[in-house]
Amino acid sequence: MHNSPLKAYQTVESTTLSGRDLEASLLIKSAAQLLAVQQNWASPEREARLDESLRYNQKLWTVFQSEMMNPENPVPDEIRRNILMLSAFVDKRTFEAISYPDPAKLDILIAINRNIAAGLNMQASTANPAVGP
Repeated sequence: MHNSPLKAYQTVESTTLSGRDLEASLLIKSAAQLLAVQQNWASPEREARLDESLRYNQKLWTVFQSEMMNPENPVPDEIRRNILMLSAFVDKRTFEAISYPDPAKLDILIAINRNIAAGLNMQASTANPAVGP
């Protein structure tokens, strides 16, 4: 049994969302975590929350990297290369933010996650248009 309604919802959400919707949801979650740290920079828990949010984002992008390296992935080669280059950039920025914490360093990570999520949401809605009245 789940300890909280949120965990139960997340479990159901992860089993019912399409791949693109799930990826977008995870990117939005990561951006929200990073933004919360940035907006509460003076918090006594900042160091732990920064570490947690950066590591979550890094794990997320590591999964994307792994998927793009899979030769059976149906994503076109050019998009795969672009995502891999973006992943390398995210890694570099993440390591910079870990090594030399500064709230401004989170801006680009938040923006990238939000923009990629928006693109994934657009792709998902184009692939699965809602049925009108």
